[in-house]
Amino acid sequence: MLQKITPPKPLRWQRPRYSPIARQIDVFGAASKFIFYLWWDANFNHKSSRRKKQRAQWLVKTLLNLGPTFIKIGQTLSTRADLLPIEYVEALSQLQDQVPPFSGEQAAALVEAELGNSIFALYRDFDKIPLAAASLGQVHRARLHTGEEVVVKVQRPGLQQLFDVDVIAMRKVMRLSQRYFSWTKKYDLDAIYKEFFTILYQEIDYLQEGKNADRFRQNFNGYRDIIVPKVYWKYTTNKVLTLEYLPGIKIDDRQTLQACNINVKKLNQLGICCYLKQLLQDGFFQADPHPGNLAVSQDGSLIFYDFGMMGEVHALAKDQMIKNFFAVLRKDTDEVLETLVKMGLIEPVPDMTPVRRLITFLLDKFTEKPIDVQAFNEIKGELYVMFEQQPFRLPAQMTFILKALTTLDGIARTLDPEYNLMTAVQPFVKSITASKGQGNTIGELARQARDFIKYKLNQPSGAEILIARLEKRIEDGELQVRVRSLESDRALKRIHLALKSLIYACFTGFIFIAGAVMLVGNFKVWAVAAFSVSGIVFMVLLHSLIVLGIKEKLDKLAEK
Repeated sequence: MLQKITPPKPLRWQRPRYSPIARQIDVFGAASKFIFYLWWDANFNHKSSRRKKQRAQWLVKTLLNLGPTFIKIGQTLSTRADLLPIEYVEALSQLQDQVPPFSGEQAAALVEAELGNSIFALYRDFDKIPLAAASLGQVHRARLHTGEEVVVKVQRPGLQQLFDVDVIAMRKVMRLSQRYFSWTKKYDLDAIYKEFFTILYQEIDYLQEGKNADRFRQNFNGYRDIIVPKVYWKYTTNKVLTLEYLPGIKIDDRQTLQACNINVKKLNQLGICCYLKQLLQDGFFQADPHPGNLAVSQDGSLIFYDFGMMGEVHALAKDQMIKNFFAVLRKDTDEVLETLVKMGLIEPVPDMTPVRRLITFLLDKFTEKPIDVQAFNEIKGELYVMFEQQPFRLPAQMTFILKALTTLDGIARTLDPEYNLMTAVQPFVKSITASKGQGNTIGELARQARDFIKYKLNQPSGAEILIARLEKRIEDGELQVRVRSLESDRALKRIHLALKSLIYACFTGFIFIAGAVMLVGNFKVWAVAAFSVSGIVFMVLLHSLIVLGIKEKLDKLAEK
């Protein structure tokens, strides 16, 4: 007897009757719950890796339940290891692939409604089981009546209406964050919010995506190692996009790539140089280069799939990025700092010494090898000063550039743990050095490349560089003796904890007395509520006293 297969229960945002008010309640409820979890873990010392993984998994599930807008936000955050703990980054990366599909019947019905004909009048074959499901749509394999194999990208039903409600909900959440969380002020949230939703609305316009694909293909016309699928405009509308079928190996599938004798080091070079061309030459780049959007052909060529989320670099920013790129290659701290200030990534502060030291440290340590977090212990004093000053900013446009670069860097290191930026960029530098210099951007690139070659030829010896840096550090007053009393630190922490315990004790006593007064005054319900709150605060007090006692014992042991 055949067992009946029950289709998966639709998520809340996929239900046909879902009011804007219910949506806003869901968004605010999820945000409030997450903020409470963070507050609880911070105040009750639940900061273990296991607890962070639990919270991260809860966040992934919540974002999936909230739907496409929040899945996109999660995907963006999954590349920001500089902002989130590694447990969150690893969990959020699951959002790249684990997105529930909608039914093939719904997809076929939407295609028919958009193109104005029956599915088999349009396509000879149409596979109702999707090849892949993403946050905004899903892809079905099909064949045209001319025999050409294609993929049909179909938008999720009701997506624009959902976005319209989410725009309002996110605006309210952002306003509350700016009002009550002072640390958010160092980010230009208004600009980031506007840029994010502008790109998001463009991404659900498949006519715009088709135009982006054609423009991208034109930019790489003549580059045999870069493959961009052809758009079939006859079968394309705002909600349906038909593209050439180009199967390939997932770009982060290192084992399969090596089994096919594809050189991962050359593939890294190709990927890095391709993105440098997009950013520094074309000013038009794929803003979401996750492994679902990139693949590799059997001959080692790079295949691009998704052109919905594209970014543009303005001419002024592009010139500064060119200068910054070559300054990084030269390890020129002053030039890097100057261009970062002009690009709006760094706010000038009275004492730039800690920022300059951090940039020098990064250029020395990590341009030719992977980042080692433990190495930052060498400049932890400067890091502390910087975080107090908060000199770093994140303009809206740079959010998507950094997202693309950090994702690409992660893919490169997955393919090759020995990945070296300096080696990877060499083909790009060589190609633009030989350039004729037509146009302002190409001319600037060629000039910077030639200056870099001259710099490498006239580069001083290692000993000379070391002496020059030592002199510079003495001039800047960076060499200093730091004295720190561990005993004083411990005592201050105990005093802080004792003060918190005293405050909790006062609250407990005050609320308990208030409850007793209300009980005498025959306000029994309010008295019970007061006693309950008093009991909760007493438990917090008890926890604080236990922690204080443990810290005192540990400090005494340390002193012995």
